[in-house]
Amino acid sequence: MSPSPTVLLRSISSLAPRPVSQATRASILAYNKKSAFARFTQLPYSTMTGFQKIKVKNPVVELDGDEMTRIIWQDIKDKFIHPYLDIDLKYYDLGLEYRDETNDQVTIDAAEAIKKYSVGVKCATITPDEARVEEFKLKQMWLSPNGTIRNALGGTVFREPIVIPRIPRLVPGWKKPIIIGRHAFGDQYRAKDTVIKGKGKLSMVFTPEGGKPEEIEVYNFNGGGVAQTQYNTDESIAGFAHASFKLALSKSLPLYMSTKNTILKKYDGRFKDIFQEIYESTYAKEFDAKKIWYEHRLIDDMVAQMMKSSGGYIMALKNYDGDVQSDVVAQGFGSLGLMTSVLITPDGKSFESEAAHGTVTRHYREHQKGNETSTNPIASIFAWTRGLIQRGQLDNTPEVVSFAEALEKACIDTVDVDGIMTKDLALACGQTSRDSYVTTKKYMEAVERRMQKALKASL
Repeated sequence: MSPSPTVLLRSISSLAPRPVSQATRASILAYNKKSAFARFTQLPYSTMTGFQKIKVKNPVVELDGDEMTRIIWQDIKDKFIHPYLDIDLKYYDLGLEYRDETNDQVTIDAAEAIKKYSVGVKCATITPDEARVEEFKLKQMWLSPNGTIRNALGGTVFREPIVIPRIPRLVPGWKKPIIIGRHAFGDQYRAKDTVIKGKGKLSMVFTPEGGKPEEIEVYNFNGGGVAQTQYNTDESIAGFAHASFKLALSKSLPLYMSTKNTILKKYDGRFKDIFQEIYESTYAKEFDAKKIWYEHRLIDDMVAQMMKSSGGYIMALKNYDGDVQSDVVAQGFGSLGLMTSVLITPDGKSFESEAAHGTVTRHYREHQKGNETSTNPIASIFAWTRGLIQRGQLDNTPEVVSFAEALEKACIDTVDVDGIMTKDLALACGQTSRDSYVTTKKYMEAVERRMQKALKASL
């Protein structure tokens, strides 16, 4: 399948606060493939009305969440999912209260359901800290549900920006998406660390199965300090490589893998070597056929090149590097509210999509007071659409794919063509007045009107 369009195919109106150049727009539009919107409007009108919904052949696992995003999640279902789709949703409530009630078993069950049905869509969830434990009177400080699901499924988290020409980019040269693949396993995130309280010798010991202990002397402390031991596995690194190469092929984009192997010669060197071996043995011919490439680059060099580039590639990064750079890329493209996040397993059998942002607690507090809120729902809508696209591709139901891509386009057109946007996007455009943005409800209604307009255009 060709990559899903993430950039709208219309010109910016004269009202754009900071219009982009014709050259920039041409470059953005050139990146897009054939418009899914046209395919959507070619579907029979009866399919789009209440008389005959589009049939989603196999179930989708739905993981509900917390706070403001939970409210938005329900609105998305009411406006854009149930009216158009005949879909079997396997529902799991990952709201913090229910996770606590089930001792987090619901999160484990949800991950198993994704393994069974292949596709999951997830609302943003709270990862509790000390304050949340007290607020919700939790039994304990439960782990991040994202981490639990990642550990259960394995795979790689890929984050891709939603590019809207009207929204200024903090890095103006970024005209095409930069997709960050984060190896969501091991390294600092599963490390053991400790505070050294005095003088002494630090050693690392590995005991092979059936063998003698092997000791590596790390450092002789003359006083207090800190220490950390971290690890990764060949199996996980290889899975990371396969998922990255497969995504590059599916999107016809070059792939860069970055480490600091000049310093961590064995640790990072292992990542570099495994990627290279798998590329040469499995993917090189396919990459050549698509006229794309794979290259390893040092992380500091890659980040510098990223800032100078126009985009249009995938970066495969270790856990910490991917965590940091995905937020850099999100902000560089305009907003964390315009970033998709998908978890893909190496065998392609499990897929989970979600928004890259949190539960928007500050807005939820205002909502609880009865005040209006202007929360950007685009990434949450795209969590649904990316899951539906994957479901449609697995089931060979192009009408499901076309519907999802048309909904994405309606979201983007509402901002870029109509100039209707939430507060975060208005601020990104340099607009601070109240009439420059709308509430979440008004934005969703505007997207709904665009979808209805598409239906009428098909008659």
